[in-house]
This record gives sequence, structure tokens and C-alpha cells, in this order.
Amino acid sequence: MPLTLTLVRHGRTVYNTEGLLQGWCDSPLTPSGLEGVRVTAAHLADRRFVAAYASPLGRTVTTAGEILAHHPDVPLLTDPDLREYSFGELEATPEVDLWSRVDPFEMFPAVLAGTFPGLPGGEESAGYLHRVRSAFDRIEQAHPEGDVLVVSHGVTLLAYLTTIVPGPITPLANASVSTVQVHPDGSREVLTFGVDVAGQGVPDASRTAAVDG
Repeated sequence: MPLTLTLVRHGRTVYNTEGLLQGWCDSPLTPSGLEGVRVTAAHLADRRFVAAYASPLGRTVTTAGEILAHHPDVPLLTDPDLREYSFGELEATPEVDLWSRVDPFEMFPAVLAGTFPGLPGGEESAGYLHRVRSAFDRIEQAHPEGDVLVVSHGVTLLAYLTTIVPGPITPLANASVSTVQVHPDGSREVLTFGVDVAGQGVPDASRTAAVDG
């Protein structure tokens, strides 16, 4: 039996709603964000997870906790390499401050290609991609088969998914579900991409909230 990775973006947060940059900083889920996560959790209630991983940030841990309430025998493991891309000195500032410096339609493809030099105090994208892909490599090596839950962030999930299916960036809705099958020979296949089971809505691709957080 191959390994299936069930990838979930965290629920909508206060900063997502307010248009503030959210990478390594954190903000709580909004009431509607929590409601959306609970819809996703119910959707995944019949899955037989053998393990669960999340970024250690509060928004992902909260999201994972709601999902694992249906799977009480599965402990949650956190990995800092599953954190979001760091926006450095611009963390928790309005998105428009970033767009005065860079074009979002150029920045995010460059981040995912590993060619973006980084923002002041933030991450250089090649190092970011290395840590994210290393985290997924460790998960795949630890679990050769079964269904593994991974709760992470918009850019971070895309950083993994685009290694399998390169192409234009398609934003992931909050609380959306993607699934990847990893075969015994190491090949990977995206089975579903960004399914918005909670009806949270795919963000406007012109805004950072489409991918950050």
C-alpha cells in the first residue's frame, strides 16, 4: 500500500482577514475560520491516519487539533521546518507595504523557484525550499505506507506540491485539502489539489492572503 499525504492549509486567521503579512508571526483563527476547519475535520473523520504533523505555529496546531479530535489515538508531531515563509521585518505589517517594494506576481513564483533573495530580516528562498522539502522527505521516509496528515501553510504546501506538478501558482483556500500519493519507487502523484471542502473561498490571487500564512 502506498503512502498518502493528506495536506491541509490552516483555517482563516485574523491576519488573513485584516490583510496583514503572516509568515513566522501568528494570529488566531477567526470564528468563521474555526467553523471552516470543523467542516474539514468532519470531512476527514473517516480517514485512518497513521500519523499527523503540523507546523508549530498556533494556527496550524489549532487546525490539526480540530481534525485529530476525530482521531484521538493519533498524536500530533510538530516540525519547525513546516513553518511558513518568513517575511522578516515586514511580518504583521499591511500587505500593501510589501507591494510597494515588489510585484506579488513576480515574488511568489520566484520564492517557489528558489530565486528570490528574501526580504530584510527574512528567508532567502533557496534555503526555505530546502527546509520544507527536507521536512517532507523525513515524513515520507518515516512512513512508507498509510495515510499521514500534514497541516501547514499556503506557501509551504505549494513549495511541496509544485515539486510534483510545476506550473502557475493556484492559491489554496483556508482549510482546503490536497492529497498526494507517494509510491514505493519514490514517485509522487497529486490526487487532489486544494479542494475547498469548507467553502472558505479561494483568495484573490493578487493578494498575499492567497498564498501566505
